[in-house]
Amino acid sequence: MTSETPNLPTPDQIRRSPKVLLHDHLDGGLRPGTIIELARDAGYENLPETDADKLGIWFREAADSGSLPRYLETFAHTCAVMQTKAALFRVAAECAEDLAEDGVVYAEIRYAPEQHLEAGLTLEEVVEAVNDGFREGERRAKANGHRIRVGALLTAMRHAARALEIAELANRYRDNGVVGFDIAGAEAGFPPTRHLDAFEYLKRENNHFTIHAGEAFGLPSIWQALQWCGADRLGHGVKIIDDIEVAADGSVKLGRLASYVRDKRIPLEMCPTSNLQTAAAASYAEHPIGLLRKLHFRLTVNTDNRLMSGTSMSREFEHLVDTFGYTLDDMQWFTVNAMKSAFIPFDERLAMINEVIKPGYAELKSEWLFQQTASTSGSVSV
Repeated sequence: MTSETPNLPTPDQIRRSPKVLLHDHLDGGLRPGTIIELARDAGYENLPETDADKLGIWFREAADSGSLPRYLETFAHTCAVMQTKAALFRVAAECAEDLAEDGVVYAEIRYAPEQHLEAGLTLEEVVEAVNDGFREGERRAKANGHRIRVGALLTAMRHAARALEIAELANRYRDNGVVGFDIAGAEAGFPPTRHLDAFEYLKRENNHFTIHAGEAFGLPSIWQALQWCGADRLGHGVKIIDDIEVAADGSVKLGRLASYVRDKRIPLEMCPTSNLQTAAAASYAEHPIGLLRKLHFRLTVNTDNRLMSGTSMSREFEHLVDTFGYTLDDMQWFTVNAMKSAFIPFDERLAMINEVIKPGYAELKSEWLFQQTASTSGSVSV
């Protein structure tokens, strides 16, 4: 429940709050300066800008352009410079560092190994380079006074035909840095049921997977992801709002699919800024997260592509605080939801909630309380 006390967090408190990130693409979060340096090392000459600040702006404007070809071009540039072990290691390490600096304590980062084979790497070499990079990033973060744990999600491209191969890869590395599987790419024309063999395999192996669904295509993709494929989580899932009716008097009626998603506590990996860019929502105020929060769906807040969206977990929460008046209590609710929904063992999730997340928010709330007390005490006349 939203707290009745108006303890709106400050930007600094939002940054320092412990956060959990479940939906973030490795190739969508590179530092612009790193892209330029890796492009130079690889002899890649197709970058639209060679100044880091200008390149960062180009990525954001391309993602905001409304042009799908231009949006997809952004990933062509990042993937082009992620074709060697050294490049993958660096990008993964910097990803973990950047997230930790932003207060993220647990993250599941997804990437498609099949997109990093152009220079001759094997699928296994890609996974091992990224895993090593995440471990290095965790070490660097700890040296800088931050704590983060990063798990990898291996993604198969839904327009390709390697889903079972990538699922088997995810299973082989499940005890060595990989926590689950995902499929991504254009939803229209490429339903998740095209990859049933991969999902059936993962279920037989008692492994975890999420599916991009309900971002662009709508309710049929959500239904297939859940009822045919058996997804543990929904990547985005924002279109579940299409199965919810709001009457003129404010009363709400859930359709059968929306009721199922809520009743089964299926986690929705919401990415507000990204959803605005892809026209899945018209504005932050109109984003379904507001209504779905009131209806107690299991919502999580995520970044999707930090470079293309010019965002971070802190910025996502700042938008939600500004738009919906969310408090530290609400932030904790989203964060605990995400940790409950992570693909690591239950006891480890519980430890993160009880030993890291709840104490972190308790400290922030006590800061606010003492600030309010001091302010009130100062106004009392003697």
